[in-house]
Amino acid sequence: MSIRHGLLALLDRGPRYGSRLRSEFEARTGTTWPLNVGQVYTTLGRLERDGLVVQSGTDDAGRTLYALTDEGRAELADWFGRPVDRVSPARDELAIKLAMAMETSVVDVGAVIDAQRRHVARALRDHNERWFAVLASRPTRPDEVARLLLLEQQVFRAEAEARWLDHCESRLRGTAGRGGPAGRGVDHE
Repeated sequence: MSIRHGLLALLDRGPRYGSRLRSEFEARTGTTWPLNVGQVYTTLGRLERDGLVVQSGTDDAGRTLYALTDEGRAELADWFGRPVDRVSPARDELAIKLAMAMETSVVDVGAVIDAQRRHVARALRDHNERWFAVLASRPTRPDEVARLLLLEQQVFRAEAEARWLDHCESRLRGTAGRGGPAGRGVDHE
């Protein structure tokens, strides 16, 4: 999700000022994507430049309010209508780290996998604790359900990474003894 489109989505609910947009963005994303207010105002400036938002007066405290334009609403609808591209994978530091560890003399690739597995296990435990707490509150409001969905995504990603690490270890064990460096350090039994 881009900050740009996130702000447009929040403005669809009515005019807002910058720090309120930041607070609502963080609440909606379950604080998984923290913003500083400078990012918000920089993005609002670009959205205004592009004709997607306009300044629409001030609130009682004198803060500048921003409102969505018809062009902004069309851009938002277009964004929601486009699937998220998964064809071009994002750069994944862990995948790169494991690929590089395969033929280096300074690290045991099994140790890299084990360290990451411990990290993922802790993260999964933390995600599950937050998920259970939100679930126990029986979320019904859209912002609560949105937070629950984001927490579930974190749980599922951590579970998928743990499965992938198991697969990597299995793959490395399968190539051990066939002359490749892949087997170094993965025989923990």
